[in-house]
Amino acid sequence: MSTRIISAAVALVAAIVLVAFHSTILINLAVGALSVMSVYEVFKAVGYDKYKHQHIACMAFAGIDAIYPFFLYRLHTLYFFSYSFYLGIFVLAMCILYLRDHKELKYTDFFGMTGITVLLSYSFGTLIKLAQDNSDEGIVSCVAPVARGRAQVYLIVISLAAAWLADSGAYFVGTFFNKTGREVHHPWPEISPNKTLEGLVGGVITNGLILVITSLVFDLVNPAFKVRYIMVFLAGMAAALIGLVGDLTASMIKRQTGIKDYGKIMPGHGGVMDRFDSALLVVPFIYYLASQGLLIVGTNI
Repeated sequence: MSTRIISAAVALVAAIVLVAFHSTILINLAVGALSVMSVYEVFKAVGYDKYKHQHIACMAFAGIDAIYPFFLYRLHTLYFFSYSFYLGIFVLAMCILYLRDHKELKYTDFFGMTGITVLLSYSFGTLIKLAQDNSDEGIVSCVAPVARGRAQVYLIVISLAAAWLADSGAYFVGTFFNKTGREVHHPWPEISPNKTLEGLVGGVITNGLILVITSLVFDLVNPAFKVRYIMVFLAGMAAALIGLVGDLTASMIKRQTGIKDYGKIMPGHGGVMDRFDSALLVVPFIYYLASQGLLIVGTNI
């Protein structure tokens, strides 16, 4: 337990530093490293790491996809080197490697490696969009330019909180029911035997409340924008369910591949995929709501 606490504390400090410097290339490099590591971990879990050149190509795409937005959003350069351009190069490279290694590489492996890379890169990429897309057409365009940085910090915080804190609420509620001696229900015994229906309900409600409390703190400390509290509460509850789908999907992959954890980068917690399995679905969900103006409306400045 002490190892888990120390590891989580170090990760929390690193996250705070990155959020503080969200408008710099540091967050691109950090998210890029996480994206590359997630591709590496999944490939190793399912056995794709034996295809060395494809493995390198996929990790390179994940890294480039995280670093490129810095130049697009902040420096307004490299328009020719767009997402469509380097995605096309990546797919072309994977096709060429598939043709070269067709004797040992099946079409299911080709689509599997390509799909995993694009999906993981997209999910991590939405975190960068939350952090750096502050243009007049961006997700915080409704906020005055001087307050857009603060709005982005808020969206990053509630995105990660929505992904990570639902489990805590579910754990405490589930533990409470166990201690009272009441019957608990295990809806997914083969995938995640420790999860209970009672804990899920508790996690859904507490996640909505946590996001509302977080929003209130932001509003009290720095009232730079208006928050739709009802939508934030509903988003928190929905995020708990969406995050559960990501968690169970990652758990199913581990069970089918016979591994306990995806990696050991975080002592006591596992690998990147073990910590970000929920966030990979929740962050794009929060990004979509924010892009539709459903979480932040207007500005107080």
